[in-house]
Amino acid sequence: MVGGVPVEGGLRERKKRATRAALVEAAVRLAVECGVEHVTVDAISAAAGVSTRTFFNYFESRDEVFVMVGADAGDRVRRAVLAAPPALSPLEALREALAAELSEIEQQQELWRLHAEVLRKAPQLLARRIGAHMADELGLAEALAERIGTGSPLFAEERPAFASPEDEERRRALGLYPRLLAAVGGSAVRVAFEHWCVRQGEAPFADVFRETFDHLAAGLPMPPLPTDGR
Repeated sequence: MVGGVPVEGGLRERKKRATRAALVEAAVRLAVECGVEHVTVDAISAAAGVSTRTFFNYFESRDEVFVMVGADAGDRVRRAVLAAPPALSPLEALREALAAELSEIEQQQELWRLHAEVLRKAPQLLARRIGAHMADELGLAEALAERIGTGSPLFAEERPAFASPEDEERRRALGLYPRLLAAVGGSAVRVAFEHWCVRQGEAPFADVFRETFDHLAAGLPMPPLPTDGR
């Protein structure tokens, strides 16, 4: 157990996650250097130090690798939400679950920046990334619904990374509150990260993240204006 969340897998699983992460990073860096259209599966595999056959053990296509940055984080957050102490409110449980991913985000800041650059230049990949984000948000809403007792999602070993035909039925089974909380939580992380990226000398990312969720918990009242009028 780590922070109340079961540790997933042993050495073999850690190696698999490391290989998948290496392939994602290789693909993103090659895309920045050469342009997405010039990056091949063979080049990605070679840069990651694995065979092309190994690549297809992790991804169904070349494009899929470009939208899988942070793919493991969603499952960890969902499990942490369900494992959080009962005394925490749903918002607090979500905050703590997301906070557990902070160190990973800070360590991979450059990769996330490069990934955003790749997506801006490749609209077709951005569309797939949005689909993956929506699927992940739906899974988080289901976990929140289970936590508050209004749903009972089935936790599969591998959730679909992209929208599926069953998603509409899953959404109908959810109430407004867990869906809104999942969407707000995801937006809060994005805004906190973007704010921190352009103001890194002012405060650690963890402090910006906590301040963001403090605003949410308070109901987003307007903060007092600075004394200098700015």
